[in-house]
Amino acid sequence: MITTDKPVHKKELFGHPVGLYVLFFTEMWERFSYYGMRALLTLYMTAQTLENDPQSGLGWTTTEALALYGWYTMLVYLMSIPGGFIADRYIGQKKAVTIGAILLTFGHAVLAIDAIWAYYTGLGLVILGVGMLKPNISTMVGGLYKPNDIRRDKGFSIFYVGINLGSFTASLSVGLVAAIYGWHAGFGLAGIGMALGLFVYLYGQRFLVHVGNEPTSVDKSNDISLATLFSQLFKSPLQLGIVLVMLAYAVYAGFTYEGPDNWGFGILFIALSLITGIMMMIYKNLNGQIEKDRYVVLLISLFMVVVFWGCFEQMGGLMNLYAEEKTNRMIMGMEVPAALFQAANAGFIILLAVFIANIWAKRKLKGKEASSLFKMATGVVIMGVGFVYMVFASLQYEANGSSAMYWLVLAYLFHTIGELCLSPVSLSFFTKLAPARYMALMMGVYWAATGLGNKVAGVIGEYSVQAGELKIFGGLFIFAVLFGLLIILLLKPLKRLTHGAEDKETLIKDDENEGFELSNH
Repeated sequence: MITTDKPVHKKELFGHPVGLYVLFFTEMWERFSYYGMRALLTLYMTAQTLENDPQSGLGWTTTEALALYGWYTMLVYLMSIPGGFIADRYIGQKKAVTIGAILLTFGHAVLAIDAIWAYYTGLGLVILGVGMLKPNISTMVGGLYKPNDIRRDKGFSIFYVGINLGSFTASLSVGLVAAIYGWHAGFGLAGIGMALGLFVYLYGQRFLVHVGNEPTSVDKSNDISLATLFSQLFKSPLQLGIVLVMLAYAVYAGFTYEGPDNWGFGILFIALSLITGIMMMIYKNLNGQIEKDRYVVLLISLFMVVVFWGCFEQMGGLMNLYAEEKTNRMIMGMEVPAALFQAANAGFIILLAVFIANIWAKRKLKGKEASSLFKMATGVVIMGVGFVYMVFASLQYEANGSSAMYWLVLAYLFHTIGELCLSPVSLSFFTKLAPARYMALMMGVYWAATGLGNKVAGVIGEYSVQAGELKIFGGLFIFAVLFGLLIILLLKPLKRLTHGAEDKETLIKDDENEGFELSNH
């Protein structure tokens, strides 16, 4: 433990606490490891099994690979719930991030071993590591600033750049290493990245002495107990009856599901039934019609989150396999590794994030519609339009036996624009509507919805084996566009139900960076 009489944690660099840059590089390397491994995951599982060959994969079918991909990406987000709870209740964010980084480093190191036990063990450690690190490092970024510090939004913007810089460099470098030296060399490079992140975090502890510490007894007393909500459920016959019916159906539907992972679906459906019960009890305990109306809008926004990520996450699953198997990736006599296309999303974010944010800001200044609901619905529509290019790619493949790379790039471009409209907005909007005394619990529900969307993406990808990519891509385009337009049509009544939750926001011109930022007065 480092002790000093100097207030080193108050040092600043470029107008922000030095601790921000410690967390920036920690998260950058964590995302490097996660997205580097994610880019290889489905490709490795479906690669042909060869003896004594670094390019040997597991030889799984597309259905098997996408099923595991769905479970894996879902669990990564679901583990954020216990990860955040453990930090908030027991050990603090600082220790939680340390534990998460150590688990991730070991997880990627194990993945570098060419053995099936190592594969499953490594994935498990990565799931646990991300669950401990992801929700808590963001909380620490917020803790670097006082509640009314105008630099907070800029700080999170800088932090967001680190996330995408890590993703972009990983998709390029890890994909190349895997293509040249083999899958496990790629997994190993991801592990080296995480080890660097752990080193940066431990070295920079002296700049984080005032954030992420263990919770006090006062902090713990403000928690909402799940046991309290469940005990109230037993006192409400109607709600209890609904949950029991859902549980009975969950057991039947889950464990009669045809497939090797029916037990997983059974557990998932039971968990969804219990979450539904919790959500009903929260609604019943709300104070006044305003809180209840906002809660209804919150649930609709959750549904948008599930729909968006259920479509968007085809990028790492079905579209990743499509790039490998059905795309002509030859340029000047050289074949571009399929994993490199995963860099397009992060690259477009780095290029377009400020541009998209300024478009929305200027619309708001002109008095045009720029509410969070409108942004989110527009994001769903734009993301859906991206699948049109995958429809064109599928038609070209059916005609010529392969499709051009530019269809994938165009699809990723529209998916990224949709992400920039929805992803940064949805969590902020969620915090504006969620009842304050249930905030921590509702944040867990938000990440659960994100995880459920990832699993939906895997299920859709599995179905493509029977239906074909053309029907899947076409169906996703039609559904996403129609769903987003439906929300836009219902915008006025939905905004009324928010009771002016965003009316106090004003825009402040940022002359230094020629941009805009939102302020809540």
